Amino acid sequence: MNKIFLQALLLSSAFVAGSAAAAVSVKDDGGNTVTLDKPAQRIISLAPHATELIFAAGGGDRIVGTVGYSDYPAEALKIPRVGSHQQIDVERIIALKPDLLVVWLHGNSERQLEHVRKLGIPFFFSEPKKLADIPTSIERLGILMGTEQQANKVAAAERVELARLTAQYRNRPTVRMFYQVWGKPVYTLNGGNIMSDVIRLCGGENIFAKLSIPAPVVTTEAVLLENPEVMMTGDRQAEKSGGLEIWKQYKNILAVKNDNMFSVDADLVNRAGPRLIEGAAMVCEKLELARSRRSNKQ
Repeated sequence: MNKIFLQALLLSSAFVAGSAAAAVSVKDDGGNTVTLDKPAQRIISLAPHATELIFAAGGGDRIVGTVGYSDYPAEALKIPRVGSHQQIDVERIIALKPDLLVVWLHGNSERQLEHVRKLGIPFFFSEPKKLADIPTSIERLGILMGTEQQANKVAAAERVELARLTAQYRNRPTVRMFYQVWGKPVYTLNGGNIMSDVIRLCGGENIFAKLSIPAPVVTTEAVLLENPEVMMTGDRQAEKSGGLEIWKQYKNILAVKNDNMFSVDADLVNRAGPRLIEGAAMVCEKLELARSRRSNKQ
């Protein structure tokens, strides 16, 4: 009898140990602890950058729903849509039976998310603020999905490239620049946005970094007063309204005078995902070009 009891006890202990080992836990970008009983198998991504992070972490085949503009990699186009980053279909989300939602911290409808949260579906809030947060996000998602091997490999490669760019541009002369998100009205970004971290990496200075609003509307007069040496925007081929053509009439702006009006691929610089480090390299190249034009045109 004692032998049977001992065997049962050992079996029970092994089961408990196995269950504990299956549980996974990480901190998200909101500072919350996200704990899953087992690695996530059915994930809904509620932002394009989050979709890219999940794929990079090795869990693309686990995404059962996402939102509009989640178009990279190509496999993401086949994933069912549950709305946009501003308006989600709560009933559709429930029907897909997710065991994890990856949510844009300030980009999704808080009212709708609160309704979903009450259903007990775990949330991972994603909003990298610095380039260094991107590989960390990949690693955390890898833990939640049990895909650490691929996630860690990708994160390590991202850190190597980030370190290379940091070393290359660490001591370059400062370039004051204006980054335009949209042209009608004129939207820019303050210093808390990850794009400002890209600008700093490249030796640039965001002329509106000190504004308190994350994505402020600025006047033409404010931009003219700052007289940036570079003007830059992210541009999608099908969306030209965010272009810099509106500034070409102001011949005294240093950026116009020196022909430092640059567009970079919007998908590379407007998403806080794995490709942003590639986008950062493009931004750095543009600022280096602006430096090369100083002696001739200033």
